[in-house]
Amino acid sequence: MSTSNVLYDHPGPRAKVRNAVLSVVFGVALLGLLYWIYTRFDQANQWEPRLWEPFTRSATWTQFILPGLWATLKAAGVGMLLSLAFGIVFAFGRLSDRWWISVPAGMVVEFFRAVPLLLMIFFIFYGVPFLIKGPVTAFWAVVIGLTLYNGSVLAEAFRAGIRAVPGGQSEAAYAIGMRKNQVMRMILLPQAARAMLPIIVSQLVVLLKDTALGYIVAYPELLQRGVNDLAANYGNIIACAIVAAVIYIVINSLLTWFAGWLDRRTGVRAFRVPKQTAPAGADSTPEGGATVSEPQG
Repeated sequence: MSTSNVLYDHPGPRAKVRNAVLSVVFGVALLGLLYWIYTRFDQANQWEPRLWEPFTRSATWTQFILPGLWATLKAAGVGMLLSLAFGIVFAFGRLSDRWWISVPAGMVVEFFRAVPLLLMIFFIFYGVPFLIKGPVTAFWAVVIGLTLYNGSVLAEAFRAGIRAVPGGQSEAAYAIGMRKNQVMRMILLPQAARAMLPIIVSQLVVLLKDTALGYIVAYPELLQRGVNDLAANYGNIIACAIVAAVIYIVINSLLTWFAGWLDRRTGVRAFRVPKQTAPAGADSTPEGGATVSEPQG
């Protein structure tokens, strides 16, 4: 029996009717809201063809939108990898038995979780050059800021996931002679990562959207190139914002779909029971005459 079946209480007939009515009511309300937004934009002449015509030109995509999208994906991709590494390292640090490791790791995580990301990017770009006596590019200011903030959040998620694994598994691993780093790396972390997959994906989606904060240091991401710069040339800020929002929605939906596929894939592999084949000539009927059915793979 899957965990979802254990935790989810299936609705009865009355609950199904109530859910269906509420779905219809909220669906009608959502359609009404969308229609109201459409009419307000129409009164402001935001649906005029001249405002949307630039998106039919290839130059609009090759000079503004696609370069901004590439910059967004590049910063998000590097930030995701570094954030996951940061989160794993500091989650292990916080779980260390040595106070001189766990206490500083906890201070680092709590500090970077408390600092606003926009302020962090601003300080890295404008303040760090005074410390290192050299410039920091806009790309690395955005990536480092994303790594420090989202990595700290992921560190807490990993720590909670590791704590949630039943203690008997650690005790069994220690009983067969495994060291603590082996228990963490081979027993606890894989299970915690799978259990915390929804939170991890949600934080990575947040990271992708937070690349838009790079405008504070003039990083040429999608919001800067596809909305600000493009609207400055054609005066169609609403149209540009809608197109950029659709692009963000498509990318985040693909990321969420991939996470769901990965969760289903790992779930199938984790709970697959191998078929048991009896040796040649062995009697498959146990003592007492009962027939044992072969487990389904």
